[in-house]
Amino acid sequence: MLILASASVRRKHLLEQAGYEFVVDPAHIGEIFPKGKTPEETVSWLARQKSKVVAQRHPDDVVLAADTIVLLNGKIYGKPHTHEEAVTMLRALSGKEHEVFTGVSLRVGGTPRGITACTKVRFFDLTDEEIEQYVATGEPFDKAGAYAIQGRGAVLVERIYGDFYNVMGLPLAHTVRMLERVGVFPTKRDK
Repeated sequence: MLILASASVRRKHLLEQAGYEFVVDPAHIGEIFPKGKTPEETVSWLARQKSKVVAQRHPDDVVLAADTIVLLNGKIYGKPHTHEEAVTMLRALSGKEHEVFTGVSLRVGGTPRGITACTKVRFFDLTDEEIEQYVATGEPFDKAGAYAIQGRGAVLVERIYGDFYNVMGLPLAHTVRMLERVGVFPTKRDK
């Protein structure tokens, strides 16, 4: 059985879109950014920690976990907790190119496998009014970097370089290939 170790609605939707059946069992661990690690190492480490916690509850299953961060000028932007944090993040990203990193960890029988993806995203120059209006929607609060490219946040984005789904929180094509390598295939059929 495939276990998704994430409460992310976006990751759940993407796996369903790819035709997978799975059980959701979030890890519920805090987002602690270890010091001295590169962004790639950070998301990979966080995803491995999540998969490890959930694999202990499901030792005979395949566990999939992921973690996403936004990086701008060497600073990591996770999920904002307040209105002010969301506004500050969006002001920082305004008119600039940033990187979105997602680490994916797959555990099979306790053995971790993983990938890391990076997508570059450039924002338009945003006015304070645009930022305030977007934050008022409530959409930024459970998203790394305070925006959802698949939602209303799409109008903030001037262009991207790389995997669109990575910005949503799961580099889908790479993840599917990783699942297939361990014998997990889509099971849902279109009607």
